[in-house]
Amino acid sequence: MKHTTIIEPFRIKTVEPIHFNTREERNQLLKEVHYNLFGLEAQQVIIDLLTDSGTSAMSSKQWASLMQADESYAGSQSWTRLQEVIQKMTGFPHVFPTHQGRAAEHILFGLIGGSGKPFISNTFFDTTRANVEASGATAMDCPVDPSTLNKDEKRFQGNMNLIALEEKLRTSKTPIAGVVLTVTNNSVGGQPVSMSNAVQVKQLCRVFNIPMYLDACRIAENAYFVKHHEPNFINYSAREIALQFCRLSDGVLMSAKKDGLVNMGGFFATRNAQLQKQFQNALIL
Repeated sequence: MKHTTIIEPFRIKTVEPIHFNTREERNQLLKEVHYNLFGLEAQQVIIDLLTDSGTSAMSSKQWASLMQADESYAGSQSWTRLQEVIQKMTGFPHVFPTHQGRAAEHILFGLIGGSGKPFISNTFFDTTRANVEASGATAMDCPVDPSTLNKDEKRFQGNMNLIALEEKLRTSKTPIAGVVLTVTNNSVGGQPVSMSNAVQVKQLCRVFNIPMYLDACRIAENAYFVKHHEPNFINYSAREIALQFCRLSDGVLMSAKKDGLVNMGGFFATRNAQLQKQFQNALIL
């Protein structure tokens, strides 16, 4: 019998010691924080399954780039390179770097949110929901019910529930302030979103004249999934598919600590000149 060994195509050169606590100690720690995992300190956790942010090992080229970075007060070459990459990836002219994705969310919903304004998502990620609600707005989820999906649809369990979305858009007493499509849908286990679903979400947003924002937390692996499971996109590259997702939206939020495979970073990008000025002023302040 022929055996095939599959190994990762990289070496990990850095190790970090971790503290091993006992089951009894872990039980006590959980009781002390009332079973709220956000109350634990990082050094008390052996394996962190709370988030996928910042958990990837950076490459040797990434670490080397830190030493070559240009931190000039103005005209930084590092900024120019970052801007060019994001513009190429999203197609948006206006790019704003932030230290994390949640920082971009905080600024965006601080600008477009507000008391009583409703926002809809396939499922809001926890920090996104927190930033929506911190502005006084309301966060509503419209996930699909996996039990209602056919065989092909089950591949895309992160989709927006289009029937529920349309009903909320039609019946909401307060005009919907925006729709956020999260790809992949992190809060339901990182399930992917189909391109056809994203197109239909955009069509509904156009009908009701509502902006659509993309939370591109895992857009690279979502694009890979679309390429391999949506027949119309088999001949498209993952980059082209990601760009198509962005073209459907009015703005893109991203935590680069996920598919960007970096320890820290995020951004917001848009083509809306008015929102660009507001975002720029918020960053200056």
